[in-house]
Amino acid sequence: MELNSQYQQRWWVLASLAFGILAVGLDMTILNLALPIMAQDMHATNAELQWFVDAYNLVFAALLLPMGMLGDRIGRKRMLLAGLLVFGAASLACAYAASPWELITARVFLGLGASLIVPLSMAVIPVMFAEKERPKAIAVWMMANAVGIPLGPILGGWLLNNYWWGSVFIINLPLVIVAITAVFFLLPETRSEERRPVDLPGVLISSSGLIGLTYGVIEAGERGWDDVIALASVLAGMLLLLWFIVYQARTPHPLVDPSLFRSRSFAGGTWIGSIISFALFGVLFALPQYLQAVLEMDALSAGLRLLPLVIGLLIGTPISDALQSRFGTRTAIVIGSVLLGIGLAMGSATDLSTGHGFTSIWISAVGLGIGLALPAAMDEAVSALTPERSGVGSALLMAMRQVGGTLGVAILGAVLSAGYRNHLNPDEWPAEAAEMAQRNLSSGLAAARQIGSDSLVHSAKTSFVGGMAYMLWVCAGAAVVGIVFAFCVLRARPVKSKNATTSLEAKE
Repeated sequence: MELNSQYQQRWWVLASLAFGILAVGLDMTILNLALPIMAQDMHATNAELQWFVDAYNLVFAALLLPMGMLGDRIGRKRMLLAGLLVFGAASLACAYAASPWELITARVFLGLGASLIVPLSMAVIPVMFAEKERPKAIAVWMMANAVGIPLGPILGGWLLNNYWWGSVFIINLPLVIVAITAVFFLLPETRSEERRPVDLPGVLISSSGLIGLTYGVIEAGERGWDDVIALASVLAGMLLLLWFIVYQARTPHPLVDPSLFRSRSFAGGTWIGSIISFALFGVLFALPQYLQAVLEMDALSAGLRLLPLVIGLLIGTPISDALQSRFGTRTAIVIGSVLLGIGLAMGSATDLSTGHGFTSIWISAVGLGIGLALPAAMDEAVSALTPERSGVGSALLMAMRQVGGTLGVAILGAVLSAGYRNHLNPDEWPAEAAEMAQRNLSSGLAAARQIGSDSLVHSAKTSFVGGMAYMLWVCAGAAVVGIVFAFCVLRARPVKSKNATTSLEAKE
C-alpha cells in the first residue's frame, strides 16, 4: 500500500525533480556572463577561465554512463539524493571559492552531481509513468531542462547587476533543497533486479571516449580545427566510442544493452535530440554576442531579449504532448523541426537595421520548434528503455545530447568566426588593427575604437552579423537533417493506449 501511495504522488515527485534539473540547466549558461567579473576579481588567466567552464563539462560527460549504471544497481532514489547533495555542496563551494583552482575543483564536483541528477531523474519516468502519461512527464522534464539554458543569461544578468558573482551559484541552493526534500519523502526506491557483474572495461572505454571527444571539441573551439592536439583528441575519442559499441556487442555483461544500438526508436530519438541540441547551443552561443557586442546591450537587457525563446519553449512543450497523443512522435518532431528551420532561416536575414520585433519573431519560432520537437524525440528514445536498464539508457541518451551541444558550440562557433573574418575587408583597416580585428568581434571593436573610427566599428559589427547568418543557415540545415532522419528512421507510432500501466502498478 505504501508503494501505491507513493505512485499516486508521482506528479509531485516529477515536479520536485524539475527543480533539480532546472538548477543543472541554469548552470550550463549562467556562468558565462560572470566570467569577465571573475577574471578581474580572481586575477584568472584565459586558460583558467576556460577551465571554469570545461571542468564541469568534461566530468559531466565522462560520468553519465557509470552514474546511470550505479543508479540501476544501487537504487535510483539513493543516488539521486547523493547527486543533489553533491551538487548543492559544490554550488556553495563555487560561490565562496577564493582562488581559480578552488573554483575549478568545485566545478569538478558540480559536474559529478549533475552526472547523477540528469540521467537518474529521467530514469524514473519509464518506471513510474504509463506509456499514455509518459509524453506529458517527459515534457515536464524537458521543459525544466531546456528552459534553464536560455533562462541562465536572464537570471544571471539580474543577479550580476545586483549582487556579487557568487550569487550565480547560490541560486542553485533553494532549487536543490526543494528537490532533496521532495525526493526523500515522496520518491519510492527503485533499482534493477538484475545483478550483473560491473562492466569495468565498458565504463573505462566509454568515459575515456567521452572525455577525449568533449575535450577535443572544446580545444578546437578555442584553438581552431587545424590544431593537432584538438584533432588528435577528437579522433581518439571517436575511435574509443566506436570500440565501446563493438565491445558492448561482444561482452557477456555489457554496460549498455546492445539492443539499444539496434533500436530504431532509441537511435532515431537520440540522434534527432542531439541534432536539435546542436542547433540550440549554437544559437545560444551567437545570440548573446549579437545582443551585447553588436546592439551594445547590458547583460540583463540581453538576457531579457532571450525571453521569446523561453516563451516559445513553454508554449511548444504542451502542444508537443497533444500532437504525440493524437498523431505520434514523428509528427511532432517533423512539425517542430520545420518551425525550427523556418525560424533559423528568418534569423539569417538579420542585419544592423533589424528591429527587436523581427528578432523576437524568429527567436520565438526557434523556441516553439524546439519545444515541439525535442520532447517528442526524447519520448521516442525513452520508449525503448526497460525499467531494468532505464538508468544507463537515460545516461546514454543524455551523453549523446551533451556531445551534440558541445559540438554545436565548437563547430558553429568556427563557422561564425570564419564568416566574420570573410566579411572583414583588411584593406580598410590599419595593419595592426586588422590583425586584432581578425581574432574576434570583441577585439575588432576594441581596435576600431582605439583608433577612433566609427566606420570600422560598423564594419566589425556588419562582419559579425554576416558570420551569424552563415551559422544560422548551418543550424537550419541541421533541422532539415532532423526531418529527413525522422522520416527515414522513425516509424509512425499509433496513438497510445489508454489502458497502459506502469511497472509500479504492475508490482501491486
